[in-house]
Amino acid sequence: MNDPNGMVFHKGVYHLYYQHNPSGNAWGNMSWGHATSKDLTHWTEQPLAIATDDQQDIFSGSVVVDKDNTTGFGTAENPPLVAVFTSAYKPGSPHQGLQAQSLAYSLDDGQTWTKYDANPVLNRNSANFRDPKVFWYSTPDGGGYWVMAAVEATVHKVLLYKSGNLKDWTLLSEFGPANATGGLWECPDLFPLAVDGDPANIKWVMVVNINPGGVAGGSAGQYFVGGFDGTTFTSETTKAGDALPAGAPLAGFSNGTYDAWTVANEPGNWKNGPFADAPATGSLPGQNTVSGFAGAGLINSFNDGDWPVGTAESPQFTVTSDYLNFLVGGGQHPRVSDKLDNTPPAGDLLFNGFEVPDGTSMADAGWTGTADLAPSFQPATSGGDFFIGAKRINTFDTGGAPGDDRQGTLKSPSFTLSRDFMSMLVGGGHRAAGSGQQLEVQLLVGGNVVRSLAGDDAGALNWKGWDVSEFAGQEAQLRIVDQATGGWGHLTLDHVMLTDQAAVPRSDETTVNLVVDGQVVRTATGANSEVLDWASWNTAEFKGRQASIRVVDNNRSGWGHILADEFVASEEAATPRIQTYDWLDYGRDYYASVSFANMPQDKRVMLGWMNNWDYAQAIPTSPWRSAMSLPREVALTQTPAGPRLTQKAVKQVDDLAAKPSYAEKRTRDIAPGTTALPAAAWGQVQRIDVTLAPGTASRAGITVLGNGSTATKIGYDRTTGEVYVDRQNSGDTGFHPLFTSVDSAPVTLDADGTVTLRVYVDRSSVEVFTQGGQRTITDQVFPEAGANQVALFADGGTAQLKSITVTPLAQSMFSTLTNPVKERQK
Repeated sequence: MNDPNGMVFHKGVYHLYYQHNPSGNAWGNMSWGHATSKDLTHWTEQPLAIATDDQQDIFSGSVVVDKDNTTGFGTAENPPLVAVFTSAYKPGSPHQGLQAQSLAYSLDDGQTWTKYDANPVLNRNSANFRDPKVFWYSTPDGGGYWVMAAVEATVHKVLLYKSGNLKDWTLLSEFGPANATGGLWECPDLFPLAVDGDPANIKWVMVVNINPGGVAGGSAGQYFVGGFDGTTFTSETTKAGDALPAGAPLAGFSNGTYDAWTVANEPGNWKNGPFADAPATGSLPGQNTVSGFAGAGLINSFNDGDWPVGTAESPQFTVTSDYLNFLVGGGQHPRVSDKLDNTPPAGDLLFNGFEVPDGTSMADAGWTGTADLAPSFQPATSGGDFFIGAKRINTFDTGGAPGDDRQGTLKSPSFTLSRDFMSMLVGGGHRAAGSGQQLEVQLLVGGNVVRSLAGDDAGALNWKGWDVSEFAGQEAQLRIVDQATGGWGHLTLDHVMLTDQAAVPRSDETTVNLVVDGQVVRTATGANSEVLDWASWNTAEFKGRQASIRVVDNNRSGWGHILADEFVASEEAATPRIQTYDWLDYGRDYYASVSFANMPQDKRVMLGWMNNWDYAQAIPTSPWRSAMSLPREVALTQTPAGPRLTQKAVKQVDDLAAKPSYAEKRTRDIAPGTTALPAAAWGQVQRIDVTLAPGTASRAGITVLGNGSTATKIGYDRTTGEVYVDRQNSGDTGFHPLFTSVDSAPVTLDADGTVTLRVYVDRSSVEVFTQGGQRTITDQVFPEAGANQVALFADGGTAQLKSITVTPLAQSMFSTLTNPVKERQK
């Protein structure tokens, strides 16, 4: 599942509908799943609510209680529930390729739904018009009308419409673009809140989710505070543009030339890419709108699209400042090594690189196989990129009808492990062992699996391998196992070698790098966005040394380009614009968040999808994938910057609390290093309330879900003034290169110099609330089996623990109508 949809409170029951694939655990067959609860913590899965059909997928939307039966779908005695959703029309349908808004109604309290036979009710002939959030707006004269907020995703606009019957809609106004526009705008919401509970001071909150372009990277939700007069939303929190940071300019590209920069465009069958012979003046042909650069020009490597690769490097300069600030955008492909080509390492090639004569099967070459990889299976001549030669193993194309659903095993003839390493080119997908969808290359020694690896859900093959020195001189075999179906349910393998050195992965990077003495010492990449934003390097340690700036585009796939502009040597770091906007959450895993409709006592409760599209389809859970966050009650409070949202877990969550299992109320030092708390503090489902003073420590806090070697760190960084969650060593982080992260939120210490954290730990997630709920960080984590330890830590000095209380939470129940004993992520 992904986005929460149609959240509504009706007759004492909370209804949570959600984007759902009823046929698999990767995105597809979009339909509305359904779960119900009486307390927001104990949930029952209901039958599929609104299903995909041959005309349309059912995308996100909302549900309202049509109390006055304005639609005529029900009666005065039995008014309907009405779902307003996006129809994403399939090829072959009358509206193919478009997204439009449609209705379905329920006369049995949300259990079964009937699609309106005159759908769609609102069509703009747009491919990106979606996610309607509908509410009733009451006018001063006692009347009112329905208001819909929906987005034009690619142009960063929220469109507001009005209707008297949910069927006929008139445009009211538009909002946007504003603040964060680095990705698609999605899943809007618009609602009023009383500032500090004062009914005479009502403000309206516009929520706009964005993907990518979030403050922590990838998916996130931003919000605006302002006014709504029934026609127009007016933001009071939209940020204006910024000036260049103070300092000495090093490069700006506004004069139409690269000046003394050296530009190396890889030769090929393209006109002049990726950098051309002069800076770009903005967007290039085939590119979405580029913004955020300064002046009249910038480096833009989208010349001739994403395919060409090359470099652009500045002349040498002397480092004279503490910081180097610059604007960066484009693809999110970090630097991983010095290797920019696909040259094989030195060594011995096995299996002739699969370059067998046409018509030769794997059985002819001594391989054995099963099912779709049976002996008649032949090396493929299609699929993947960066293979060597003409042929490779590709389980997508096994000689029959190609596809991700083809399965089987393929085992090589024996060979001797005569060198210390094995290196090979691998692409395609991956699935975890034990998932029932195993997909990997295995090394067998003595018939036992001793090593394994897989692709990274990518078409490009890249170098991977193993240290096999402990098996020197022994006979071995390779085995390819493909039990996977669905997206990336295949594996590609080529150029298997025995080598004396470990395989060095090719760096398919789109980066800006600082080079000192021939070595890359600082690097930055984009955020899969055409909006440039400020990045900074601390260069104090290099003062007086010669350096250069090297911009690298070594990526041929999606977002395979880099944007850069305005390099300025400064004495202070520039603040990224994205950090100045207002965010619902500063973690990586709180997206598509919207609020429940029809709530009692005018409460506003939100929840979000606890995932991120950067890695959503790769998280290591099975048979289900994805979870929702805890439900949160939101409010507005006055701050020096104006009214801002505060959030807290709903009371029903804290009602799950048992008696505290561990507590300290007196101040004591937290010594440098990590100090385990007694076992009474340990757990996997718990709430931790901790107050600490940073003291002389640069960082201090707690670790959770630990086992002595791995843990998730949650703390306060005195040097940056931020609370952070560090999941770099939290357990399983290797399933996707963008999962590892340190996510942080700016936090002001209390008047007594302390910071208070409320942390909800729930097996595979942490949700952190601080600064009175003005800052939250939500992150998934996948700890080692049994990891449950809690510890205190301090880095670079001594901190003070003021208090800590650890409270176990009863595991909230989730039942299913089909199989109540299925294991699940949460």
